[in-house]
Amino acid sequence: MTELYPYIGYRNGELEIEGVPASKLAGDFGTPVYVYSEGALKHWFREFDGAFSQVERLVCFAVKACSNINILKVLKELGAGADTVSAGEIFRALTAGISPEKIVFAGVGKRKDEIEYAVAKDILMINVESESELKAVGEVAKKLSKTAQIAVRVNPLIDPKTHPYISTALRTSKFGVPAEEALKLYREALNIKSVKPVGIHFHIGSQVSDVSAFGKAVKAVAELAGELKSMGVELLYLDAGGGLAINYDPKERPVPSKELARELLPQVESLNLKLILEPGRRIAGNAGVLLTKVIYKKTVAGKTLYIVDAGMNDLPRPALYGALHHIVPATAREGKTTMAGVVGPVCESSDTFAECVELPAVEEGDILAILSAGAYCFSMASNYNSRPRPPEVLVSAGKAKLIRQRETLADLIAREIL
Repeated sequence: MTELYPYIGYRNGELEIEGVPASKLAGDFGTPVYVYSEGALKHWFREFDGAFSQVERLVCFAVKACSNINILKVLKELGAGADTVSAGEIFRALTAGISPEKIVFAGVGKRKDEIEYAVAKDILMINVESESELKAVGEVAKKLSKTAQIAVRVNPLIDPKTHPYISTALRTSKFGVPAEEALKLYREALNIKSVKPVGIHFHIGSQVSDVSAFGKAVKAVAELAGELKSMGVELLYLDAGGGLAINYDPKERPVPSKELARELLPQVESLNLKLILEPGRRIAGNAGVLLTKVIYKKTVAGKTLYIVDAGMNDLPRPALYGALHHIVPATAREGKTTMAGVVGPVCESSDTFAECVELPAVEEGDILAILSAGAYCFSMASNYNSRPRPPEVLVSAGKAKLIRQRETLADLIAREIL
């Protein structure tokens, strides 16, 4: 087998996902269709979690990356917790069987009803991002006669050198608070009876390949943690967020999780705190593909365009970030390759998956696979152009099962009042 990613590769010219031909999956479930490998999910979770085995830790999967209940169940069985950013994600995590004691709740704009849901469910920790939010948490917890465990999200003012849309620790970022303000919030929290500060949190961004940025951030936060202990804050957790990059190009080598561990562990061990980590893309990104069918072939200004049945509503990342996803055929034909564009049917010029990709001879009706589609793809999908969202399929040990049905036309108006 010629491996593209663990559990995804070619055998005898046919692309397989965990032993099942992509062409068969497309035939059985139709296109477009998201397909995930359970083996790949487990591989990437163990690669990440194992890098931190020498310290007490909790790996909370970032639910926003891939929120299907069945995916969360697979990770829950491996011991994963959940990093959530909405009441809906907390609900999903709990429904998947993840213990409330393994759920953290982040986000810069938590509504009071969401805070109430989190406090009522006794989740591990709410990561507070402003003075107003701290007060809101205290008020909600008091109303429920509970004590809410919190951390303050500190902005370490680090440039992670990633896409500006997914950089969260810049000086201009809406996320978290600077160190000086964090100290003030912890002092206030000590005086709120319904709130208990137990952790300190930072998250510098997503798809970060320069692990030294994590090292700089954790040193800054560790220094602050020392000050907090001297103030009487009984810290239990250091939440270092997520964001470690994946290799969107199968030919490139991913940043080993052990490199991230080397940056974080010295500070964690010196503080003697339990480490919380929040990987999302790192676990799910290269565990999924989007299969799509070529419906038309067209020549524009001398360039070949393959028009496929998946659109930017199904996988928004290229349109949103200019993100590059490698595209490969389900059947690798021999012969001359050509440079072509791969575009979708949505009425937007940005509905383009690749401006120029090298592909073998492709005909109408052929299946293409958009790789690295396991994170921030289906979870960001929409019904734009009134297009039903595709199904999701999980492959495990050579068997494929439907884990989300394809939406129907009736589903598009199911919530509208007629």
